[in-house]
Amino acid sequence: MALSTRERKQRIRRRIRKVSSGTGERPRLSIFRSNSEIYAQVIDDTKGTTLVAVSSRDKEFAKIKGTKIEMANTVGKAIAEKCKKAGIDKVAFDRGGNLYHGRVKSLADGAREAGLNF
Repeated sequence: MALSTRERKQRIRRRIRKVSSGTGERPRLSIFRSNSEIYAQVIDDTKGTTLVAVSSRDKEFAKIKGTKIEMANTVGKAIAEKCKKAGIDKVAFDRGGNLYHGRVKSLADGAREAGLNF
């Protein structure tokens, strides 16, 4: 039986979350990608709290024009900068069931360029 795209993504997401969970010293960098925007948040799963969050819908990105891949790279750099301010330098990457290419890869590359380790 063939799975729908949504069911396949949910299955992948559950498989990733079995292995990757955020702790206090290494929180989880979770990515959500919609058709037009991209969201990133750093989560401590032991406490169930979001430590840092950035999205392409934030006011600071409103004036930036470019492709969605360029915007994802900018969001990656911004999440890394906020993490540095919060004292976070290592994270566990959670691609959220998306394939690691395109906007997800661009966000990860931007975060690495700005000094985040995962």
